[in-house]
Amino acid sequence: MKLARKITVLSLAAMLSVVSFSSCKLLNKIFSSNLEDEDFIVEQLYADEYVKEETVRRPKTPDNKANNGSAGSKCGMELNDKDNPKLYEAIDSWYGTPYLYGGCSTSGVDCSCFVGHIFKTVYGVSLHRVASDIQKDVYKDVKRNDLREGDIVFFTNSKGKVGHVGIYLKEDMFVHSSTSKGVIISSLENSYWKNHFYKGGRHKAVKTKY
Repeated sequence: MKLARKITVLSLAAMLSVVSFSSCKLLNKIFSSNLEDEDFIVEQLYADEYVKEETVRRPKTPDNKANNGSAGSKCGMELNDKDNPKLYEAIDSWYGTPYLYGGCSTSGVDCSCFVGHIFKTVYGVSLHRVASDIQKDVYKDVKRNDLREGDIVFFTNSKGKVGHVGIYLKEDMFVHSSTSKGVIISSLENSYWKNHFYKGGRHKAVKTKY
């Protein structure tokens, strides 16, 4: 029976290498774990999927010079008087950090840890550690057309499970830790994110002028 369970778990690990082969460190973590811990292995099948994309580049225009780029300059965002400068300052401190499943530092960070750090820094609240569990932290579901600054955006993976989160900014853009680019700003119009968008979620601690 134990042999059969180990074979099953190894098969799941092999499946994971196809579903999300974004980090050798992740595979090392799996194979160094207790092979009888099937729950751990299965959970990895619902982790962030590898999405190849380019960060959004927003050209500066004469009509968009609020704050003279003093906030959000590293991430390429120009702010107006409605934007929360503290939010963009926090994003700047993480912008460009490489993606690492299970990572929770500026050396490497996954999507849920990044969102959690931003919320703790900007809004003073703690969120659940796992992407799917962060849904429990919001008091209101939000449709895509009703998103506003600070809303958490949830995405499903190919298994139909919530496996990725980010923070909505404005103009269909959100910040997150991308599996291919690390912490970047992406567009909800990106074909993958558009097709896998699940919902937005609003936390009571988030106040916005939008």
